[in-house]
Amino acid sequence: MKRAVCLLSGGMDSAVAAAVAKAEGYSLYGLTFNYGQKNRREIVSARRIATWLKFKEHWIIRVYLLPESSSLTNPEKKIPTRITKFIPSTYVPGRNTLFISYGLAYAEALNAETIFIGINSIDYSGYPDCRPKYIRQFQKLINLALKKTISGKKLVLRAPLLHLSKDQIIKKGLELGLDFSLTWSCYRSGEKPCGVCPACQLRLEGFRKAGLVDPLVNQTEERET
Repeated sequence: MKRAVCLLSGGMDSAVAAAVAKAEGYSLYGLTFNYGQKNRREIVSARRIATWLKFKEHWIIRVYLLPESSSLTNPEKKIPTRITKFIPSTYVPGRNTLFISYGLAYAEALNAETIFIGINSIDYSGYPDCRPKYIRQFQKLINLALKKTISGKKLVLRAPLLHLSKDQIIKKGLELGLDFSLTWSCYRSGEKPCGVCPACQLRLEGFRKAGLVDPLVNQTEERET
């Protein structure tokens, strides 16, 4: 069976991308990264998603990214509560580049054909490493950097959600039978999403546009009644 490495954060997008890989008949091998992020709950969610989708392997990789640089990692910086058209304080320098680099090394060792990543260029918060041009350039690097690829074999970097909005991503996940209650998008940890950070706002708006209610909101309401 063909193999895919899935970069699994624990959020909606990476979960749907992995579900796409599963539906296309790949055996799934996952990497999740602990880089000192405040929303450690997403790592728990990644484990649950990997179990749900029956990953063959799932590794939690500890990496060091300078904590002072981002409000996602610096305890002294506040998580923003509004969406900006500029690159936000939640941007983590080099994050996707580092993650994909781990993914390509793992994929070559496994002799996998594909790396799946859940980035999209519509609701992407202005991050420079979530653009189509970025994916195209990284594919060029993969084609040049590996024994596998210079020997004539392919390793393809896939971003199947690249041109989808949040509501389209949600609908795609539901078509694939994904349980969104397993996912976590909030930039903070806790028993329930904060509902005000940019990630929560994008998630809630996505469910609203899809004509649905976020199951994490439903769970919260059930516990409080």
